[in-house]
Formats: sequence, structure tokens, C-alpha cells
Amino acid sequence: MVDFILNPTYWNWLAMGAFLLLLEVLGAGGYLLWAGLGAVCVGVVTLFFPGLHWAVQYLLFAASVILNAVFWWRRQRLAAKPSDSPGLNKRGAELWGRHFSLHEPIVDGRGKIKAGDSLWLVSGPDLPAGTQVRVTGQDGVVLRAEPVADEG
Repeated sequence: MVDFILNPTYWNWLAMGAFLLLLEVLGAGGYLLWAGLGAVCVGVVTLFFPGLHWAVQYLLFAASVILNAVFWWRRQRLAAKPSDSPGLNKRGAELWGRHFSLHEPIVDGRGKIKAGDSLWLVSGPDLPAGTQVRVTGQDGVVLRAEPVADEG
């Protein structure tokens, strides 16, 4: 066992890389991908330089794992594109800034507006039903509203 640890061959590195990549395929969630690729990289290097000292091989493995992960992380950050649907899964965000008539009065800070075919809870100052309000934001599923100032 000590000989295996102190004198790894390129076959050992390639086998370990294949094993780690196989575990990754079975569902490790990306954690073993970089270690598997690092082991394969060290296996290729030791194929061409078979007399490489074991300590250098392990340092090369560690550096390869870190460099692979950092390279992929940077590539993903630079390749990130803005969403073509920024409001997706943000129900109510499309209502911000729009004016509505109160469907139910705001009493004790809570009321309702009708937007399209949906009723939405709103929070704001107490106002009677029928008052024009502007949606100014959102707290979870409750829209924040304020009365629309008369323009005249």
C-alpha cells in the first residue's frame, strides 16, 4: 500500500480519474469533476515523465484541481448572459409603477386591487374602495401601494 502511495504510475492516476468521473456521473453534483480531471491531467503528465517524484505528482494534482475549478468558474462568469425574461418567477413585478383602482378598501394597512383577472393583496395607508393607487413595490406576495396624487 505504501508503494502505491509513494510511487503512483500514470495508470494509477488515470484509474483514479476515471473512478472520480464515474462517481461524478452517478450524482456528486460537480464536486468530483475537477478532482477527476486533475487526476487525468497528472496521469497524462506522468505518462510522458514517468520518473516524476511522488511529491511533485501530488502537488501537480492539487494545482490541477484548483486551476480546473477556477478556470471553469471564470468561464461561467464571463459567459453569463442577461436573461431574456428578467421577470420570470417574480409574480407582481410587472405591476410595479402601474395604477389600479382599489377593489377592497385598505383597512389597517391591508386591502386588495384587481389586476387583470386576479386579486392582489396590497399594503399601504388606509384608503376607501375605488381610490386610485400606484404599485410601488412588493413584499413577498403583498404589493405596496400608495395613493395617486390628483393631477390637476
